[in-house]
Formats: sequence, C-alpha cells, structure tokens
Amino acid sequence: MTAQTSSRSLSPEEGRWLLRLAREALEHGVRGQELPPLNWDVLPPRLREPGATFVTLYEGGNLRGCIGGLEPRWPLAEDVRVHALAAALQDPRFPPVTPQELPNIKIEISVLSPLQILEYQTPEDLLRQLRPGMDGVLLEDPERGVRATFLPQVWEKLPDPRAFLSHLALKAGLPPDAWLRRPLRIWRYQVEELHEGEPPRSS
Repeated sequence: MTAQTSSRSLSPEEGRWLLRLAREALEHGVRGQELPPLNWDVLPPRLREPGATFVTLYEGGNLRGCIGGLEPRWPLAEDVRVHALAAALQDPRFPPVTPQELPNIKIEISVLSPLQILEYQTPEDLLRQLRPGMDGVLLEDPERGVRATFLPQVWEKLPDPRAFLSHLALKAGLPPDAWLRRPLRIWRYQVEELHEGEPPRSS
C-alpha cells in the first residue's frame, strides 16, 4: 500500500482554496452542471501534489454525506472536487442532495497524512499504539478481502479504544471481536480538518 501524501500542513490560503473548490463542485454537481476545468496555473503548488481526502457534508449539524479515499489518486485539488461531488450524490446512506438544500449544507474536508502500518503482537499491544482523538484507523482482513476506516473525528463518539476497534470491525462486516481473535492489518493516519468559515486546524 503506497503512501505519497505530503506531510506538510496546509497554509490558510491553501485551506481556503480547497474549501472553495469543494463548494464549487457541490454547487455545480447538485444542479446538474458540468464542473469548470481547473486552472492549474493559479493553484498553489501544494494543491497540485497527490493528496487523499474525505469530504463530509452536514445539514443542520447532522451528517448528510461523506465520501473519500485513503490513498492519493489525483492532485489534492481534484481529489477534493471528486469527493465533494460524490458525498453529495453517491453516498448510499442518503438520497442525493437537492438544490434546495444547498444553502444549509456545510462542508468539512479531512486531508489525510500518509498511512502508517502498525506492527503489533497482541491486542493489548495494538491498543497501546492507538492515540484516541488523534489517529484515524484503517482495518483490513486480507482473508475476507474487507476493510473499513474511521476518521479521527469518530473518537468523539467512541472514545474507548476497544469500542472504537469493535465498531470498526463491524463496519468492515466482521464480528466485533475480530481484532481480538487474530491479527488483522491495521494502519493509522492523521487528518488536517478544514471547515467552512473556520481557519485550518490539525488533529
């Protein structure tokens, strides 16, 4: 599994650019309009580098869609546009966002750090390596070919590491104690959160 994302924090200007691009993609996509081409010449260099993001939409404080990728597939600017559009129209948990909802939609972008594989021998060893509130976690069962992730923000609802891993196993379609029964492949990562109306912040 490759990890080529930059570890450098975003500048306030770069954060504002990403939020504008996400909003533009959301507004055009929901209205059925074609996205304008990116003007690469005016984008900050950091946004032209490969990047991995999740874009989360909220309406009235409630989740309205969330789509992202764990590994860089496109330049950061394009990755944000792709996932903003997908969060609005392709999250299977929700109906597509409608034009009438757009004024009430707030955007959150999570820019991921490179994935870091965790080497552990026992469940207790794994628990010691997790940092609640800081680490996003990717869990994979190679035998069953399934995997799932929780962003670091999920720690707010699941602050206990054991419950965190058990719910993550369930999300992957595994028994909640799968991580206790045998070693699974576990990665951690961090995110830099961007919120409309707020300055960039790391977590």
